[in-house]
Amino acid sequence: MRVGVLALQGAFREHKLAFERLGASVTEVRLPEQLEGLLGIVIPGGESTTMAKLMKIYGLDRALTDFYRGGGALWGTCAGAIAVSSEIVDFPDQPRLGLMPISVARNAYGRQVDSFEVDLEIADFVTPFRAIFIRAPRIVGIAPSVRVVASYAGAPVMVRQGRIMATVFHPELSGDDRIHGYFLDRLCSVESQYQPASQ
Repeated sequence: MRVGVLALQGAFREHKLAFERLGASVTEVRLPEQLEGLLGIVIPGGESTTMAKLMKIYGLDRALTDFYRGGGALWGTCAGAIAVSSEIVDFPDQPRLGLMPISVARNAYGRQVDSFEVDLEIADFVTPFRAIFIRAPRIVGIAPSVRVVASYAGAPVMVRQGRIMATVFHPELSGDDRIHGYFLDRLCSVESQYQPASQ
């Protein structure tokens, strides 16, 4: 199984290590052509404004949209959840992919000094998942088609719609690879290996 991690900035190395521990082959994606042949890709945490600018510079905003529409799976974590969202309520002009019908508020759980950990009950997991929140966005609205997989303090923190998923916390920092396994098993289909439309 071959997946990618968007490697423009942020915690992409930790995602790569988690997937490799699960036996997946991982490509660090910095250019559109590196999406070819992948089953899915993670957009990691980082600084969402910087990430949006870099995606546009390298043509990855359009390429990731084509990747998803062409059958690939997407997972946004923290800043990545902002990137895939359809609405950023406090920064409405910030560029985003707009592929998932969720509304988010940036840094809504506080600044870096307000980072915290909490045990989450996640659908289909036998035991709780220790989630790490760092400058996390809050999901403040979802479409009826979006499934809430986990919540904290009454708000969704892990959501899924078909082949796209968002977590506002950082599973890659926990040492627990179950959410990475969930992405591989539930969202990445071997039948959906991405090939550019030009081929």
